[in-house]
Amino acid sequence: QVQLVESGGGLVQPGGSLRLSCAASGSIIRTYAMGWHRQAPGKQRELVAAITSGGTTNYADSVKGRFTISRDNAKNTVYLQMNSLKPEDTAVYYCNAEGRSLTGWGPHWGQGTQVTVSS
Repeated sequence: QVQLVESGGGLVQPGGSLRLSCAASGSIIRTYAMGWHRQAPGKQRELVAAITSGGTTNYADSVKGRFTISRDNAKNTVYLQMNSLKPEDTAVYYCNAEGRSLTGWGPHWGQGTQVTVSS
């Protein structure tokens, strides 16, 4: 099974940028769609960006134009470039690979990485 470790979060001012990384091990991600999700306090986890094995990307309306998901299969890593950050982007960010659950994603969520947007 794939193991995923998110990193790159931190505290940033509104309008700032962060790049999150998701390092995969235990499996090669080349053939899997990958996604970034986030969960804010009191909110459900939501998908914010996804990328197929072929490189096609999709974004939640709330982040479209500001976030970019990418993948480097040679490094077995997925990235989320986040620009023009807003306070409402504050959340724990998780990545995952496609799976066969009802959600369409794998069962093994990592600890995530905290993103806090505040002045």
